[in-house]
Amino acid sequence: MHQGISRAAVGVASASQPRDRVLPVLPVLRDLFPYGGLQRGSVVAVSGSGLLSLAIAAGASAAGAWCGVVGLPELGVRAAAGVGVEPGRLLLVGEPGRRWPQVTAALLDGCELVLLRPPGPPGAHAARHVEAMLRRTGGVLVVAGDWPGAQARLWVATQQWAGMGAGHGRLMSRRVHVLAARRGAAARPAEQWLWLPGPDGGVAAADPALSEMAPGELTAAERAAGKLAAAELAVRAG
Repeated sequence: MHQGISRAAVGVASASQPRDRVLPVLPVLRDLFPYGGLQRGSVVAVSGSGLLSLAIAAGASAAGAWCGVVGLPELGVRAAAGVGVEPGRLLLVGEPGRRWPQVTAALLDGCELVLLRPPGPPGAHAARHVEAMLRRTGGVLVVAGDWPGAQARLWVATQQWAGMGAGHGRLMSRRVHVLAARRGAAARPAEQWLWLPGPDGGVAAADPALSEMAPGELTAAERAAGKLAAAELAVRAG
C-alpha cells in the first residue's frame, strides 16, 4: 500500500448510500462524487488527465480492490503506485486491439474497477456489451476519454506546474482545478483543487487561495465547460 495511505484513511460512503454500493475514493476526491465514492455499476468519464483517472482508482485499490487497466500501454507502474494504486492488485492489458470490449468485460468479471481508454469512440454494440457486464458484476468503469451515457464526468479545467525557478530547474508538481458533473444534475459542477502529482508524486489537496482568482471562483471558460458537460449529461439521462 502506498506510503501515507491507510485503509482507515480511504473515503467511505455517506449514510444515504449503502457502503456496499459504493467503492471508496481517496479523501481528497470525496467531494467530487455525490455519495463520497464511486457508485457500483456506473461509468465515470475523465477528460484531460490520465493521472486523474489513476487517482480515482487509488481509493478502491488501497481498500483491497483488484483493478484492471485496458488500452494504456504507456502506463507506468511507478506512476500508478505514486498516486496510491497497489501494483500487486493491478492487471494491465496494454494493447487489446479490436477485442477491447471483450477484454474489458472479462476484467470486469474479476476486478471491481477497470480503467479503460478505448481506441476510438465506442460504438453502441460495444458500449452495451461492456455495460451489461458492468451491471451484472457491480463494478466501476473509469474511462480515460468520452463514453456515451456516463453517469459522471470529470475534467481538468486549469493546471499550473511548479518547480521551475529563474528559468531553470525541473517541473516537480502540478496543481490542477478539477470539475465534476453528474448525469441529470443541473447544479454547478463540484470542484476541487489538487496537487496531481504533488512533490512526492502522490495526490493531495491544494490551496485555492494560491490561484490568482478568488477561492472557489470559476473563470468564464470553466463555467461554460461545466454548463456544457452538465447539459450533455442531462440530455443523455433523458
